[in-house]
Amino acid sequence: MSENKIKIIDAENLEFSELNDIIRESGDCVIDNCLGQRFIAAGMSRRCVKINGTPGNALGAYLNGGSVEVFGNAQDAVGDTMNAGRIVIHGSIGDAAGYAMRGGEIYVRTDAGYRAGIHMKAYRDKVPVMVIGGRTGSFLGEYQAGGLIIVLGLNTDGKPIVGNFPCTGMHGGKLFLRSDCRGIIFPKQVTAKKATAEDIDGIKSYVEEYCRLYGADFDELISSDFTVVTPDSKNPYKQMYVQN
Repeated sequence: MSENKIKIIDAENLEFSELNDIIRESGDCVIDNCLGQRFIAAGMSRRCVKINGTPGNALGAYLNGGSVEVFGNAQDAVGDTMNAGRIVIHGSIGDAAGYAMRGGEIYVRTDAGYRAGIHMKAYRDKVPVMVIGGRTGSFLGEYQAGGLIIVLGLNTDGKPIVGNFPCTGMHGGKLFLRSDCRGIIFPKQVTAKKATAEDIDGIKSYVEEYCRLYGADFDELISSDFTVVTPDSKNPYKQMYVQN
């Protein structure tokens, strides 16, 4: 973000539509006093937006480039159907983060709610990536069709790294959990196993970037045991609903 081109926007008394109109007319910008305004940076294809506060639902929906950084928490549907770009959250996020995303990266310092990564998919040369530093709610990776989800399980206070029913309907992509996953029940249509050195090589750059963003210890994280979850069939629904 170029310092001489930054527009400072005070969002305290702005409705979401007013705020988004101002953002669209601006270059790089910093938003102060954000509180629940929806659709920030929706469809943005370039520029850098930094947010102080808590944006509302659908932050970065349909994002097609540029970057969004939030110094706080964010609500539901972060990165909904995003195609490119980067979203960095210095806090937690709500439900359905990365819904149907097909490109770009989402980094979350702490926790995510339910259905993170639902319908995530790869598209041609685009591989979406979501890195979550803490834990997630139930239905993580539901119907995942592509891309990478990495959950690091930091500061979970003894709670499981993921809630109930992870990877339900998963038929593509990979999910990495920094845990041995004992006690976690996965559906029959996926394979959960200890990640190999080759598996870990595929996520090192993303874990390293998480550590750079949030000051975590890369060596400690990457030397931990990870579980990698992949679909064991390209057509899990055939197993679930079709009789031979």
